[in-house]
Amino acid sequence: MRRAETSVNNKNDCLVVIPALNESATIGNVVDALGCAGFNNVLVVNDSSDDDTAEIAERAGAMVISLLERLGAWGAAQTGLRYAIRKGYNAVITLDADDQHPVDACDELLRELINGNANVVVGSCPERGSGLRKIAWKWIKAASGVNLQDLTSGFRAYDRLAIRRAASWRGTLLEYQDIGVLLLLQRHGLVIVDVPVNMRPRAMGGSRIFYNWSVVAYYMTHTLVLSACKRIGLSPYQRPAVAPKVFL
Repeated sequence: MRRAETSVNNKNDCLVVIPALNESATIGNVVDALGCAGFNNVLVVNDSSDDDTAEIAERAGAMVISLLERLGAWGAAQTGLRYAIRKGYNAVITLDADDQHPVDACDELLRELINGNANVVVGSCPERGSGLRKIAWKWIKAASGVNLQDLTSGFRAYDRLAIRRAASWRGTLLEYQDIGVLLLLQRHGLVIVDVPVNMRPRAMGGSRIFYNWSVVAYYMTHTLVLSACKRIGLSPYQRPAVAPKVFL
């Protein structure tokens, strides 16, 4: 395992990145809570929302990047990671815009980075999973070898090294931010730990990612293929040694 970096000193070194799609009902409260907790560097990545998410976030004091096309939660998060690199931040905390993730736990995630205990810290709440989700987690853990309590949590803290790995072109090949990103970071020898947090139920509406069963089936197939590749030593992130032949 690669030694965790200790370049993170305090909250001023950290950028909080919030991917947001049509979250006008909650985004203002989330940004306000972060400010009250002393996290003043907040970036909302507006994933081409149809509502006034961006305007509310700006009024609450956040910086806002509005995407011209929807990239999904991970694409929006990667946009925030690349912004952090450009602006010289040493840490990033990713947080959902729907007010499920407890802002008061950000300090605990950041503390693990400051103490040099990890490159990546995952806020874990396995209790939120349904029976089917917990069964899926067991399959994915067995297939991937990633031994974390909550594999789908987007509540994470990244140090500078992890930010660069996650923002790389290999990270761009991924569609989701959970197991694929963890496998990518693990492949580079980064230290990943989880800490227990209490998450709230989503305040408004349903999931913006898993909105029907066909999407869930696609996600499970995608995730299990990535996990199986890792188990058999085949990297899905590696360019082929020989270019494939093209027949015209």
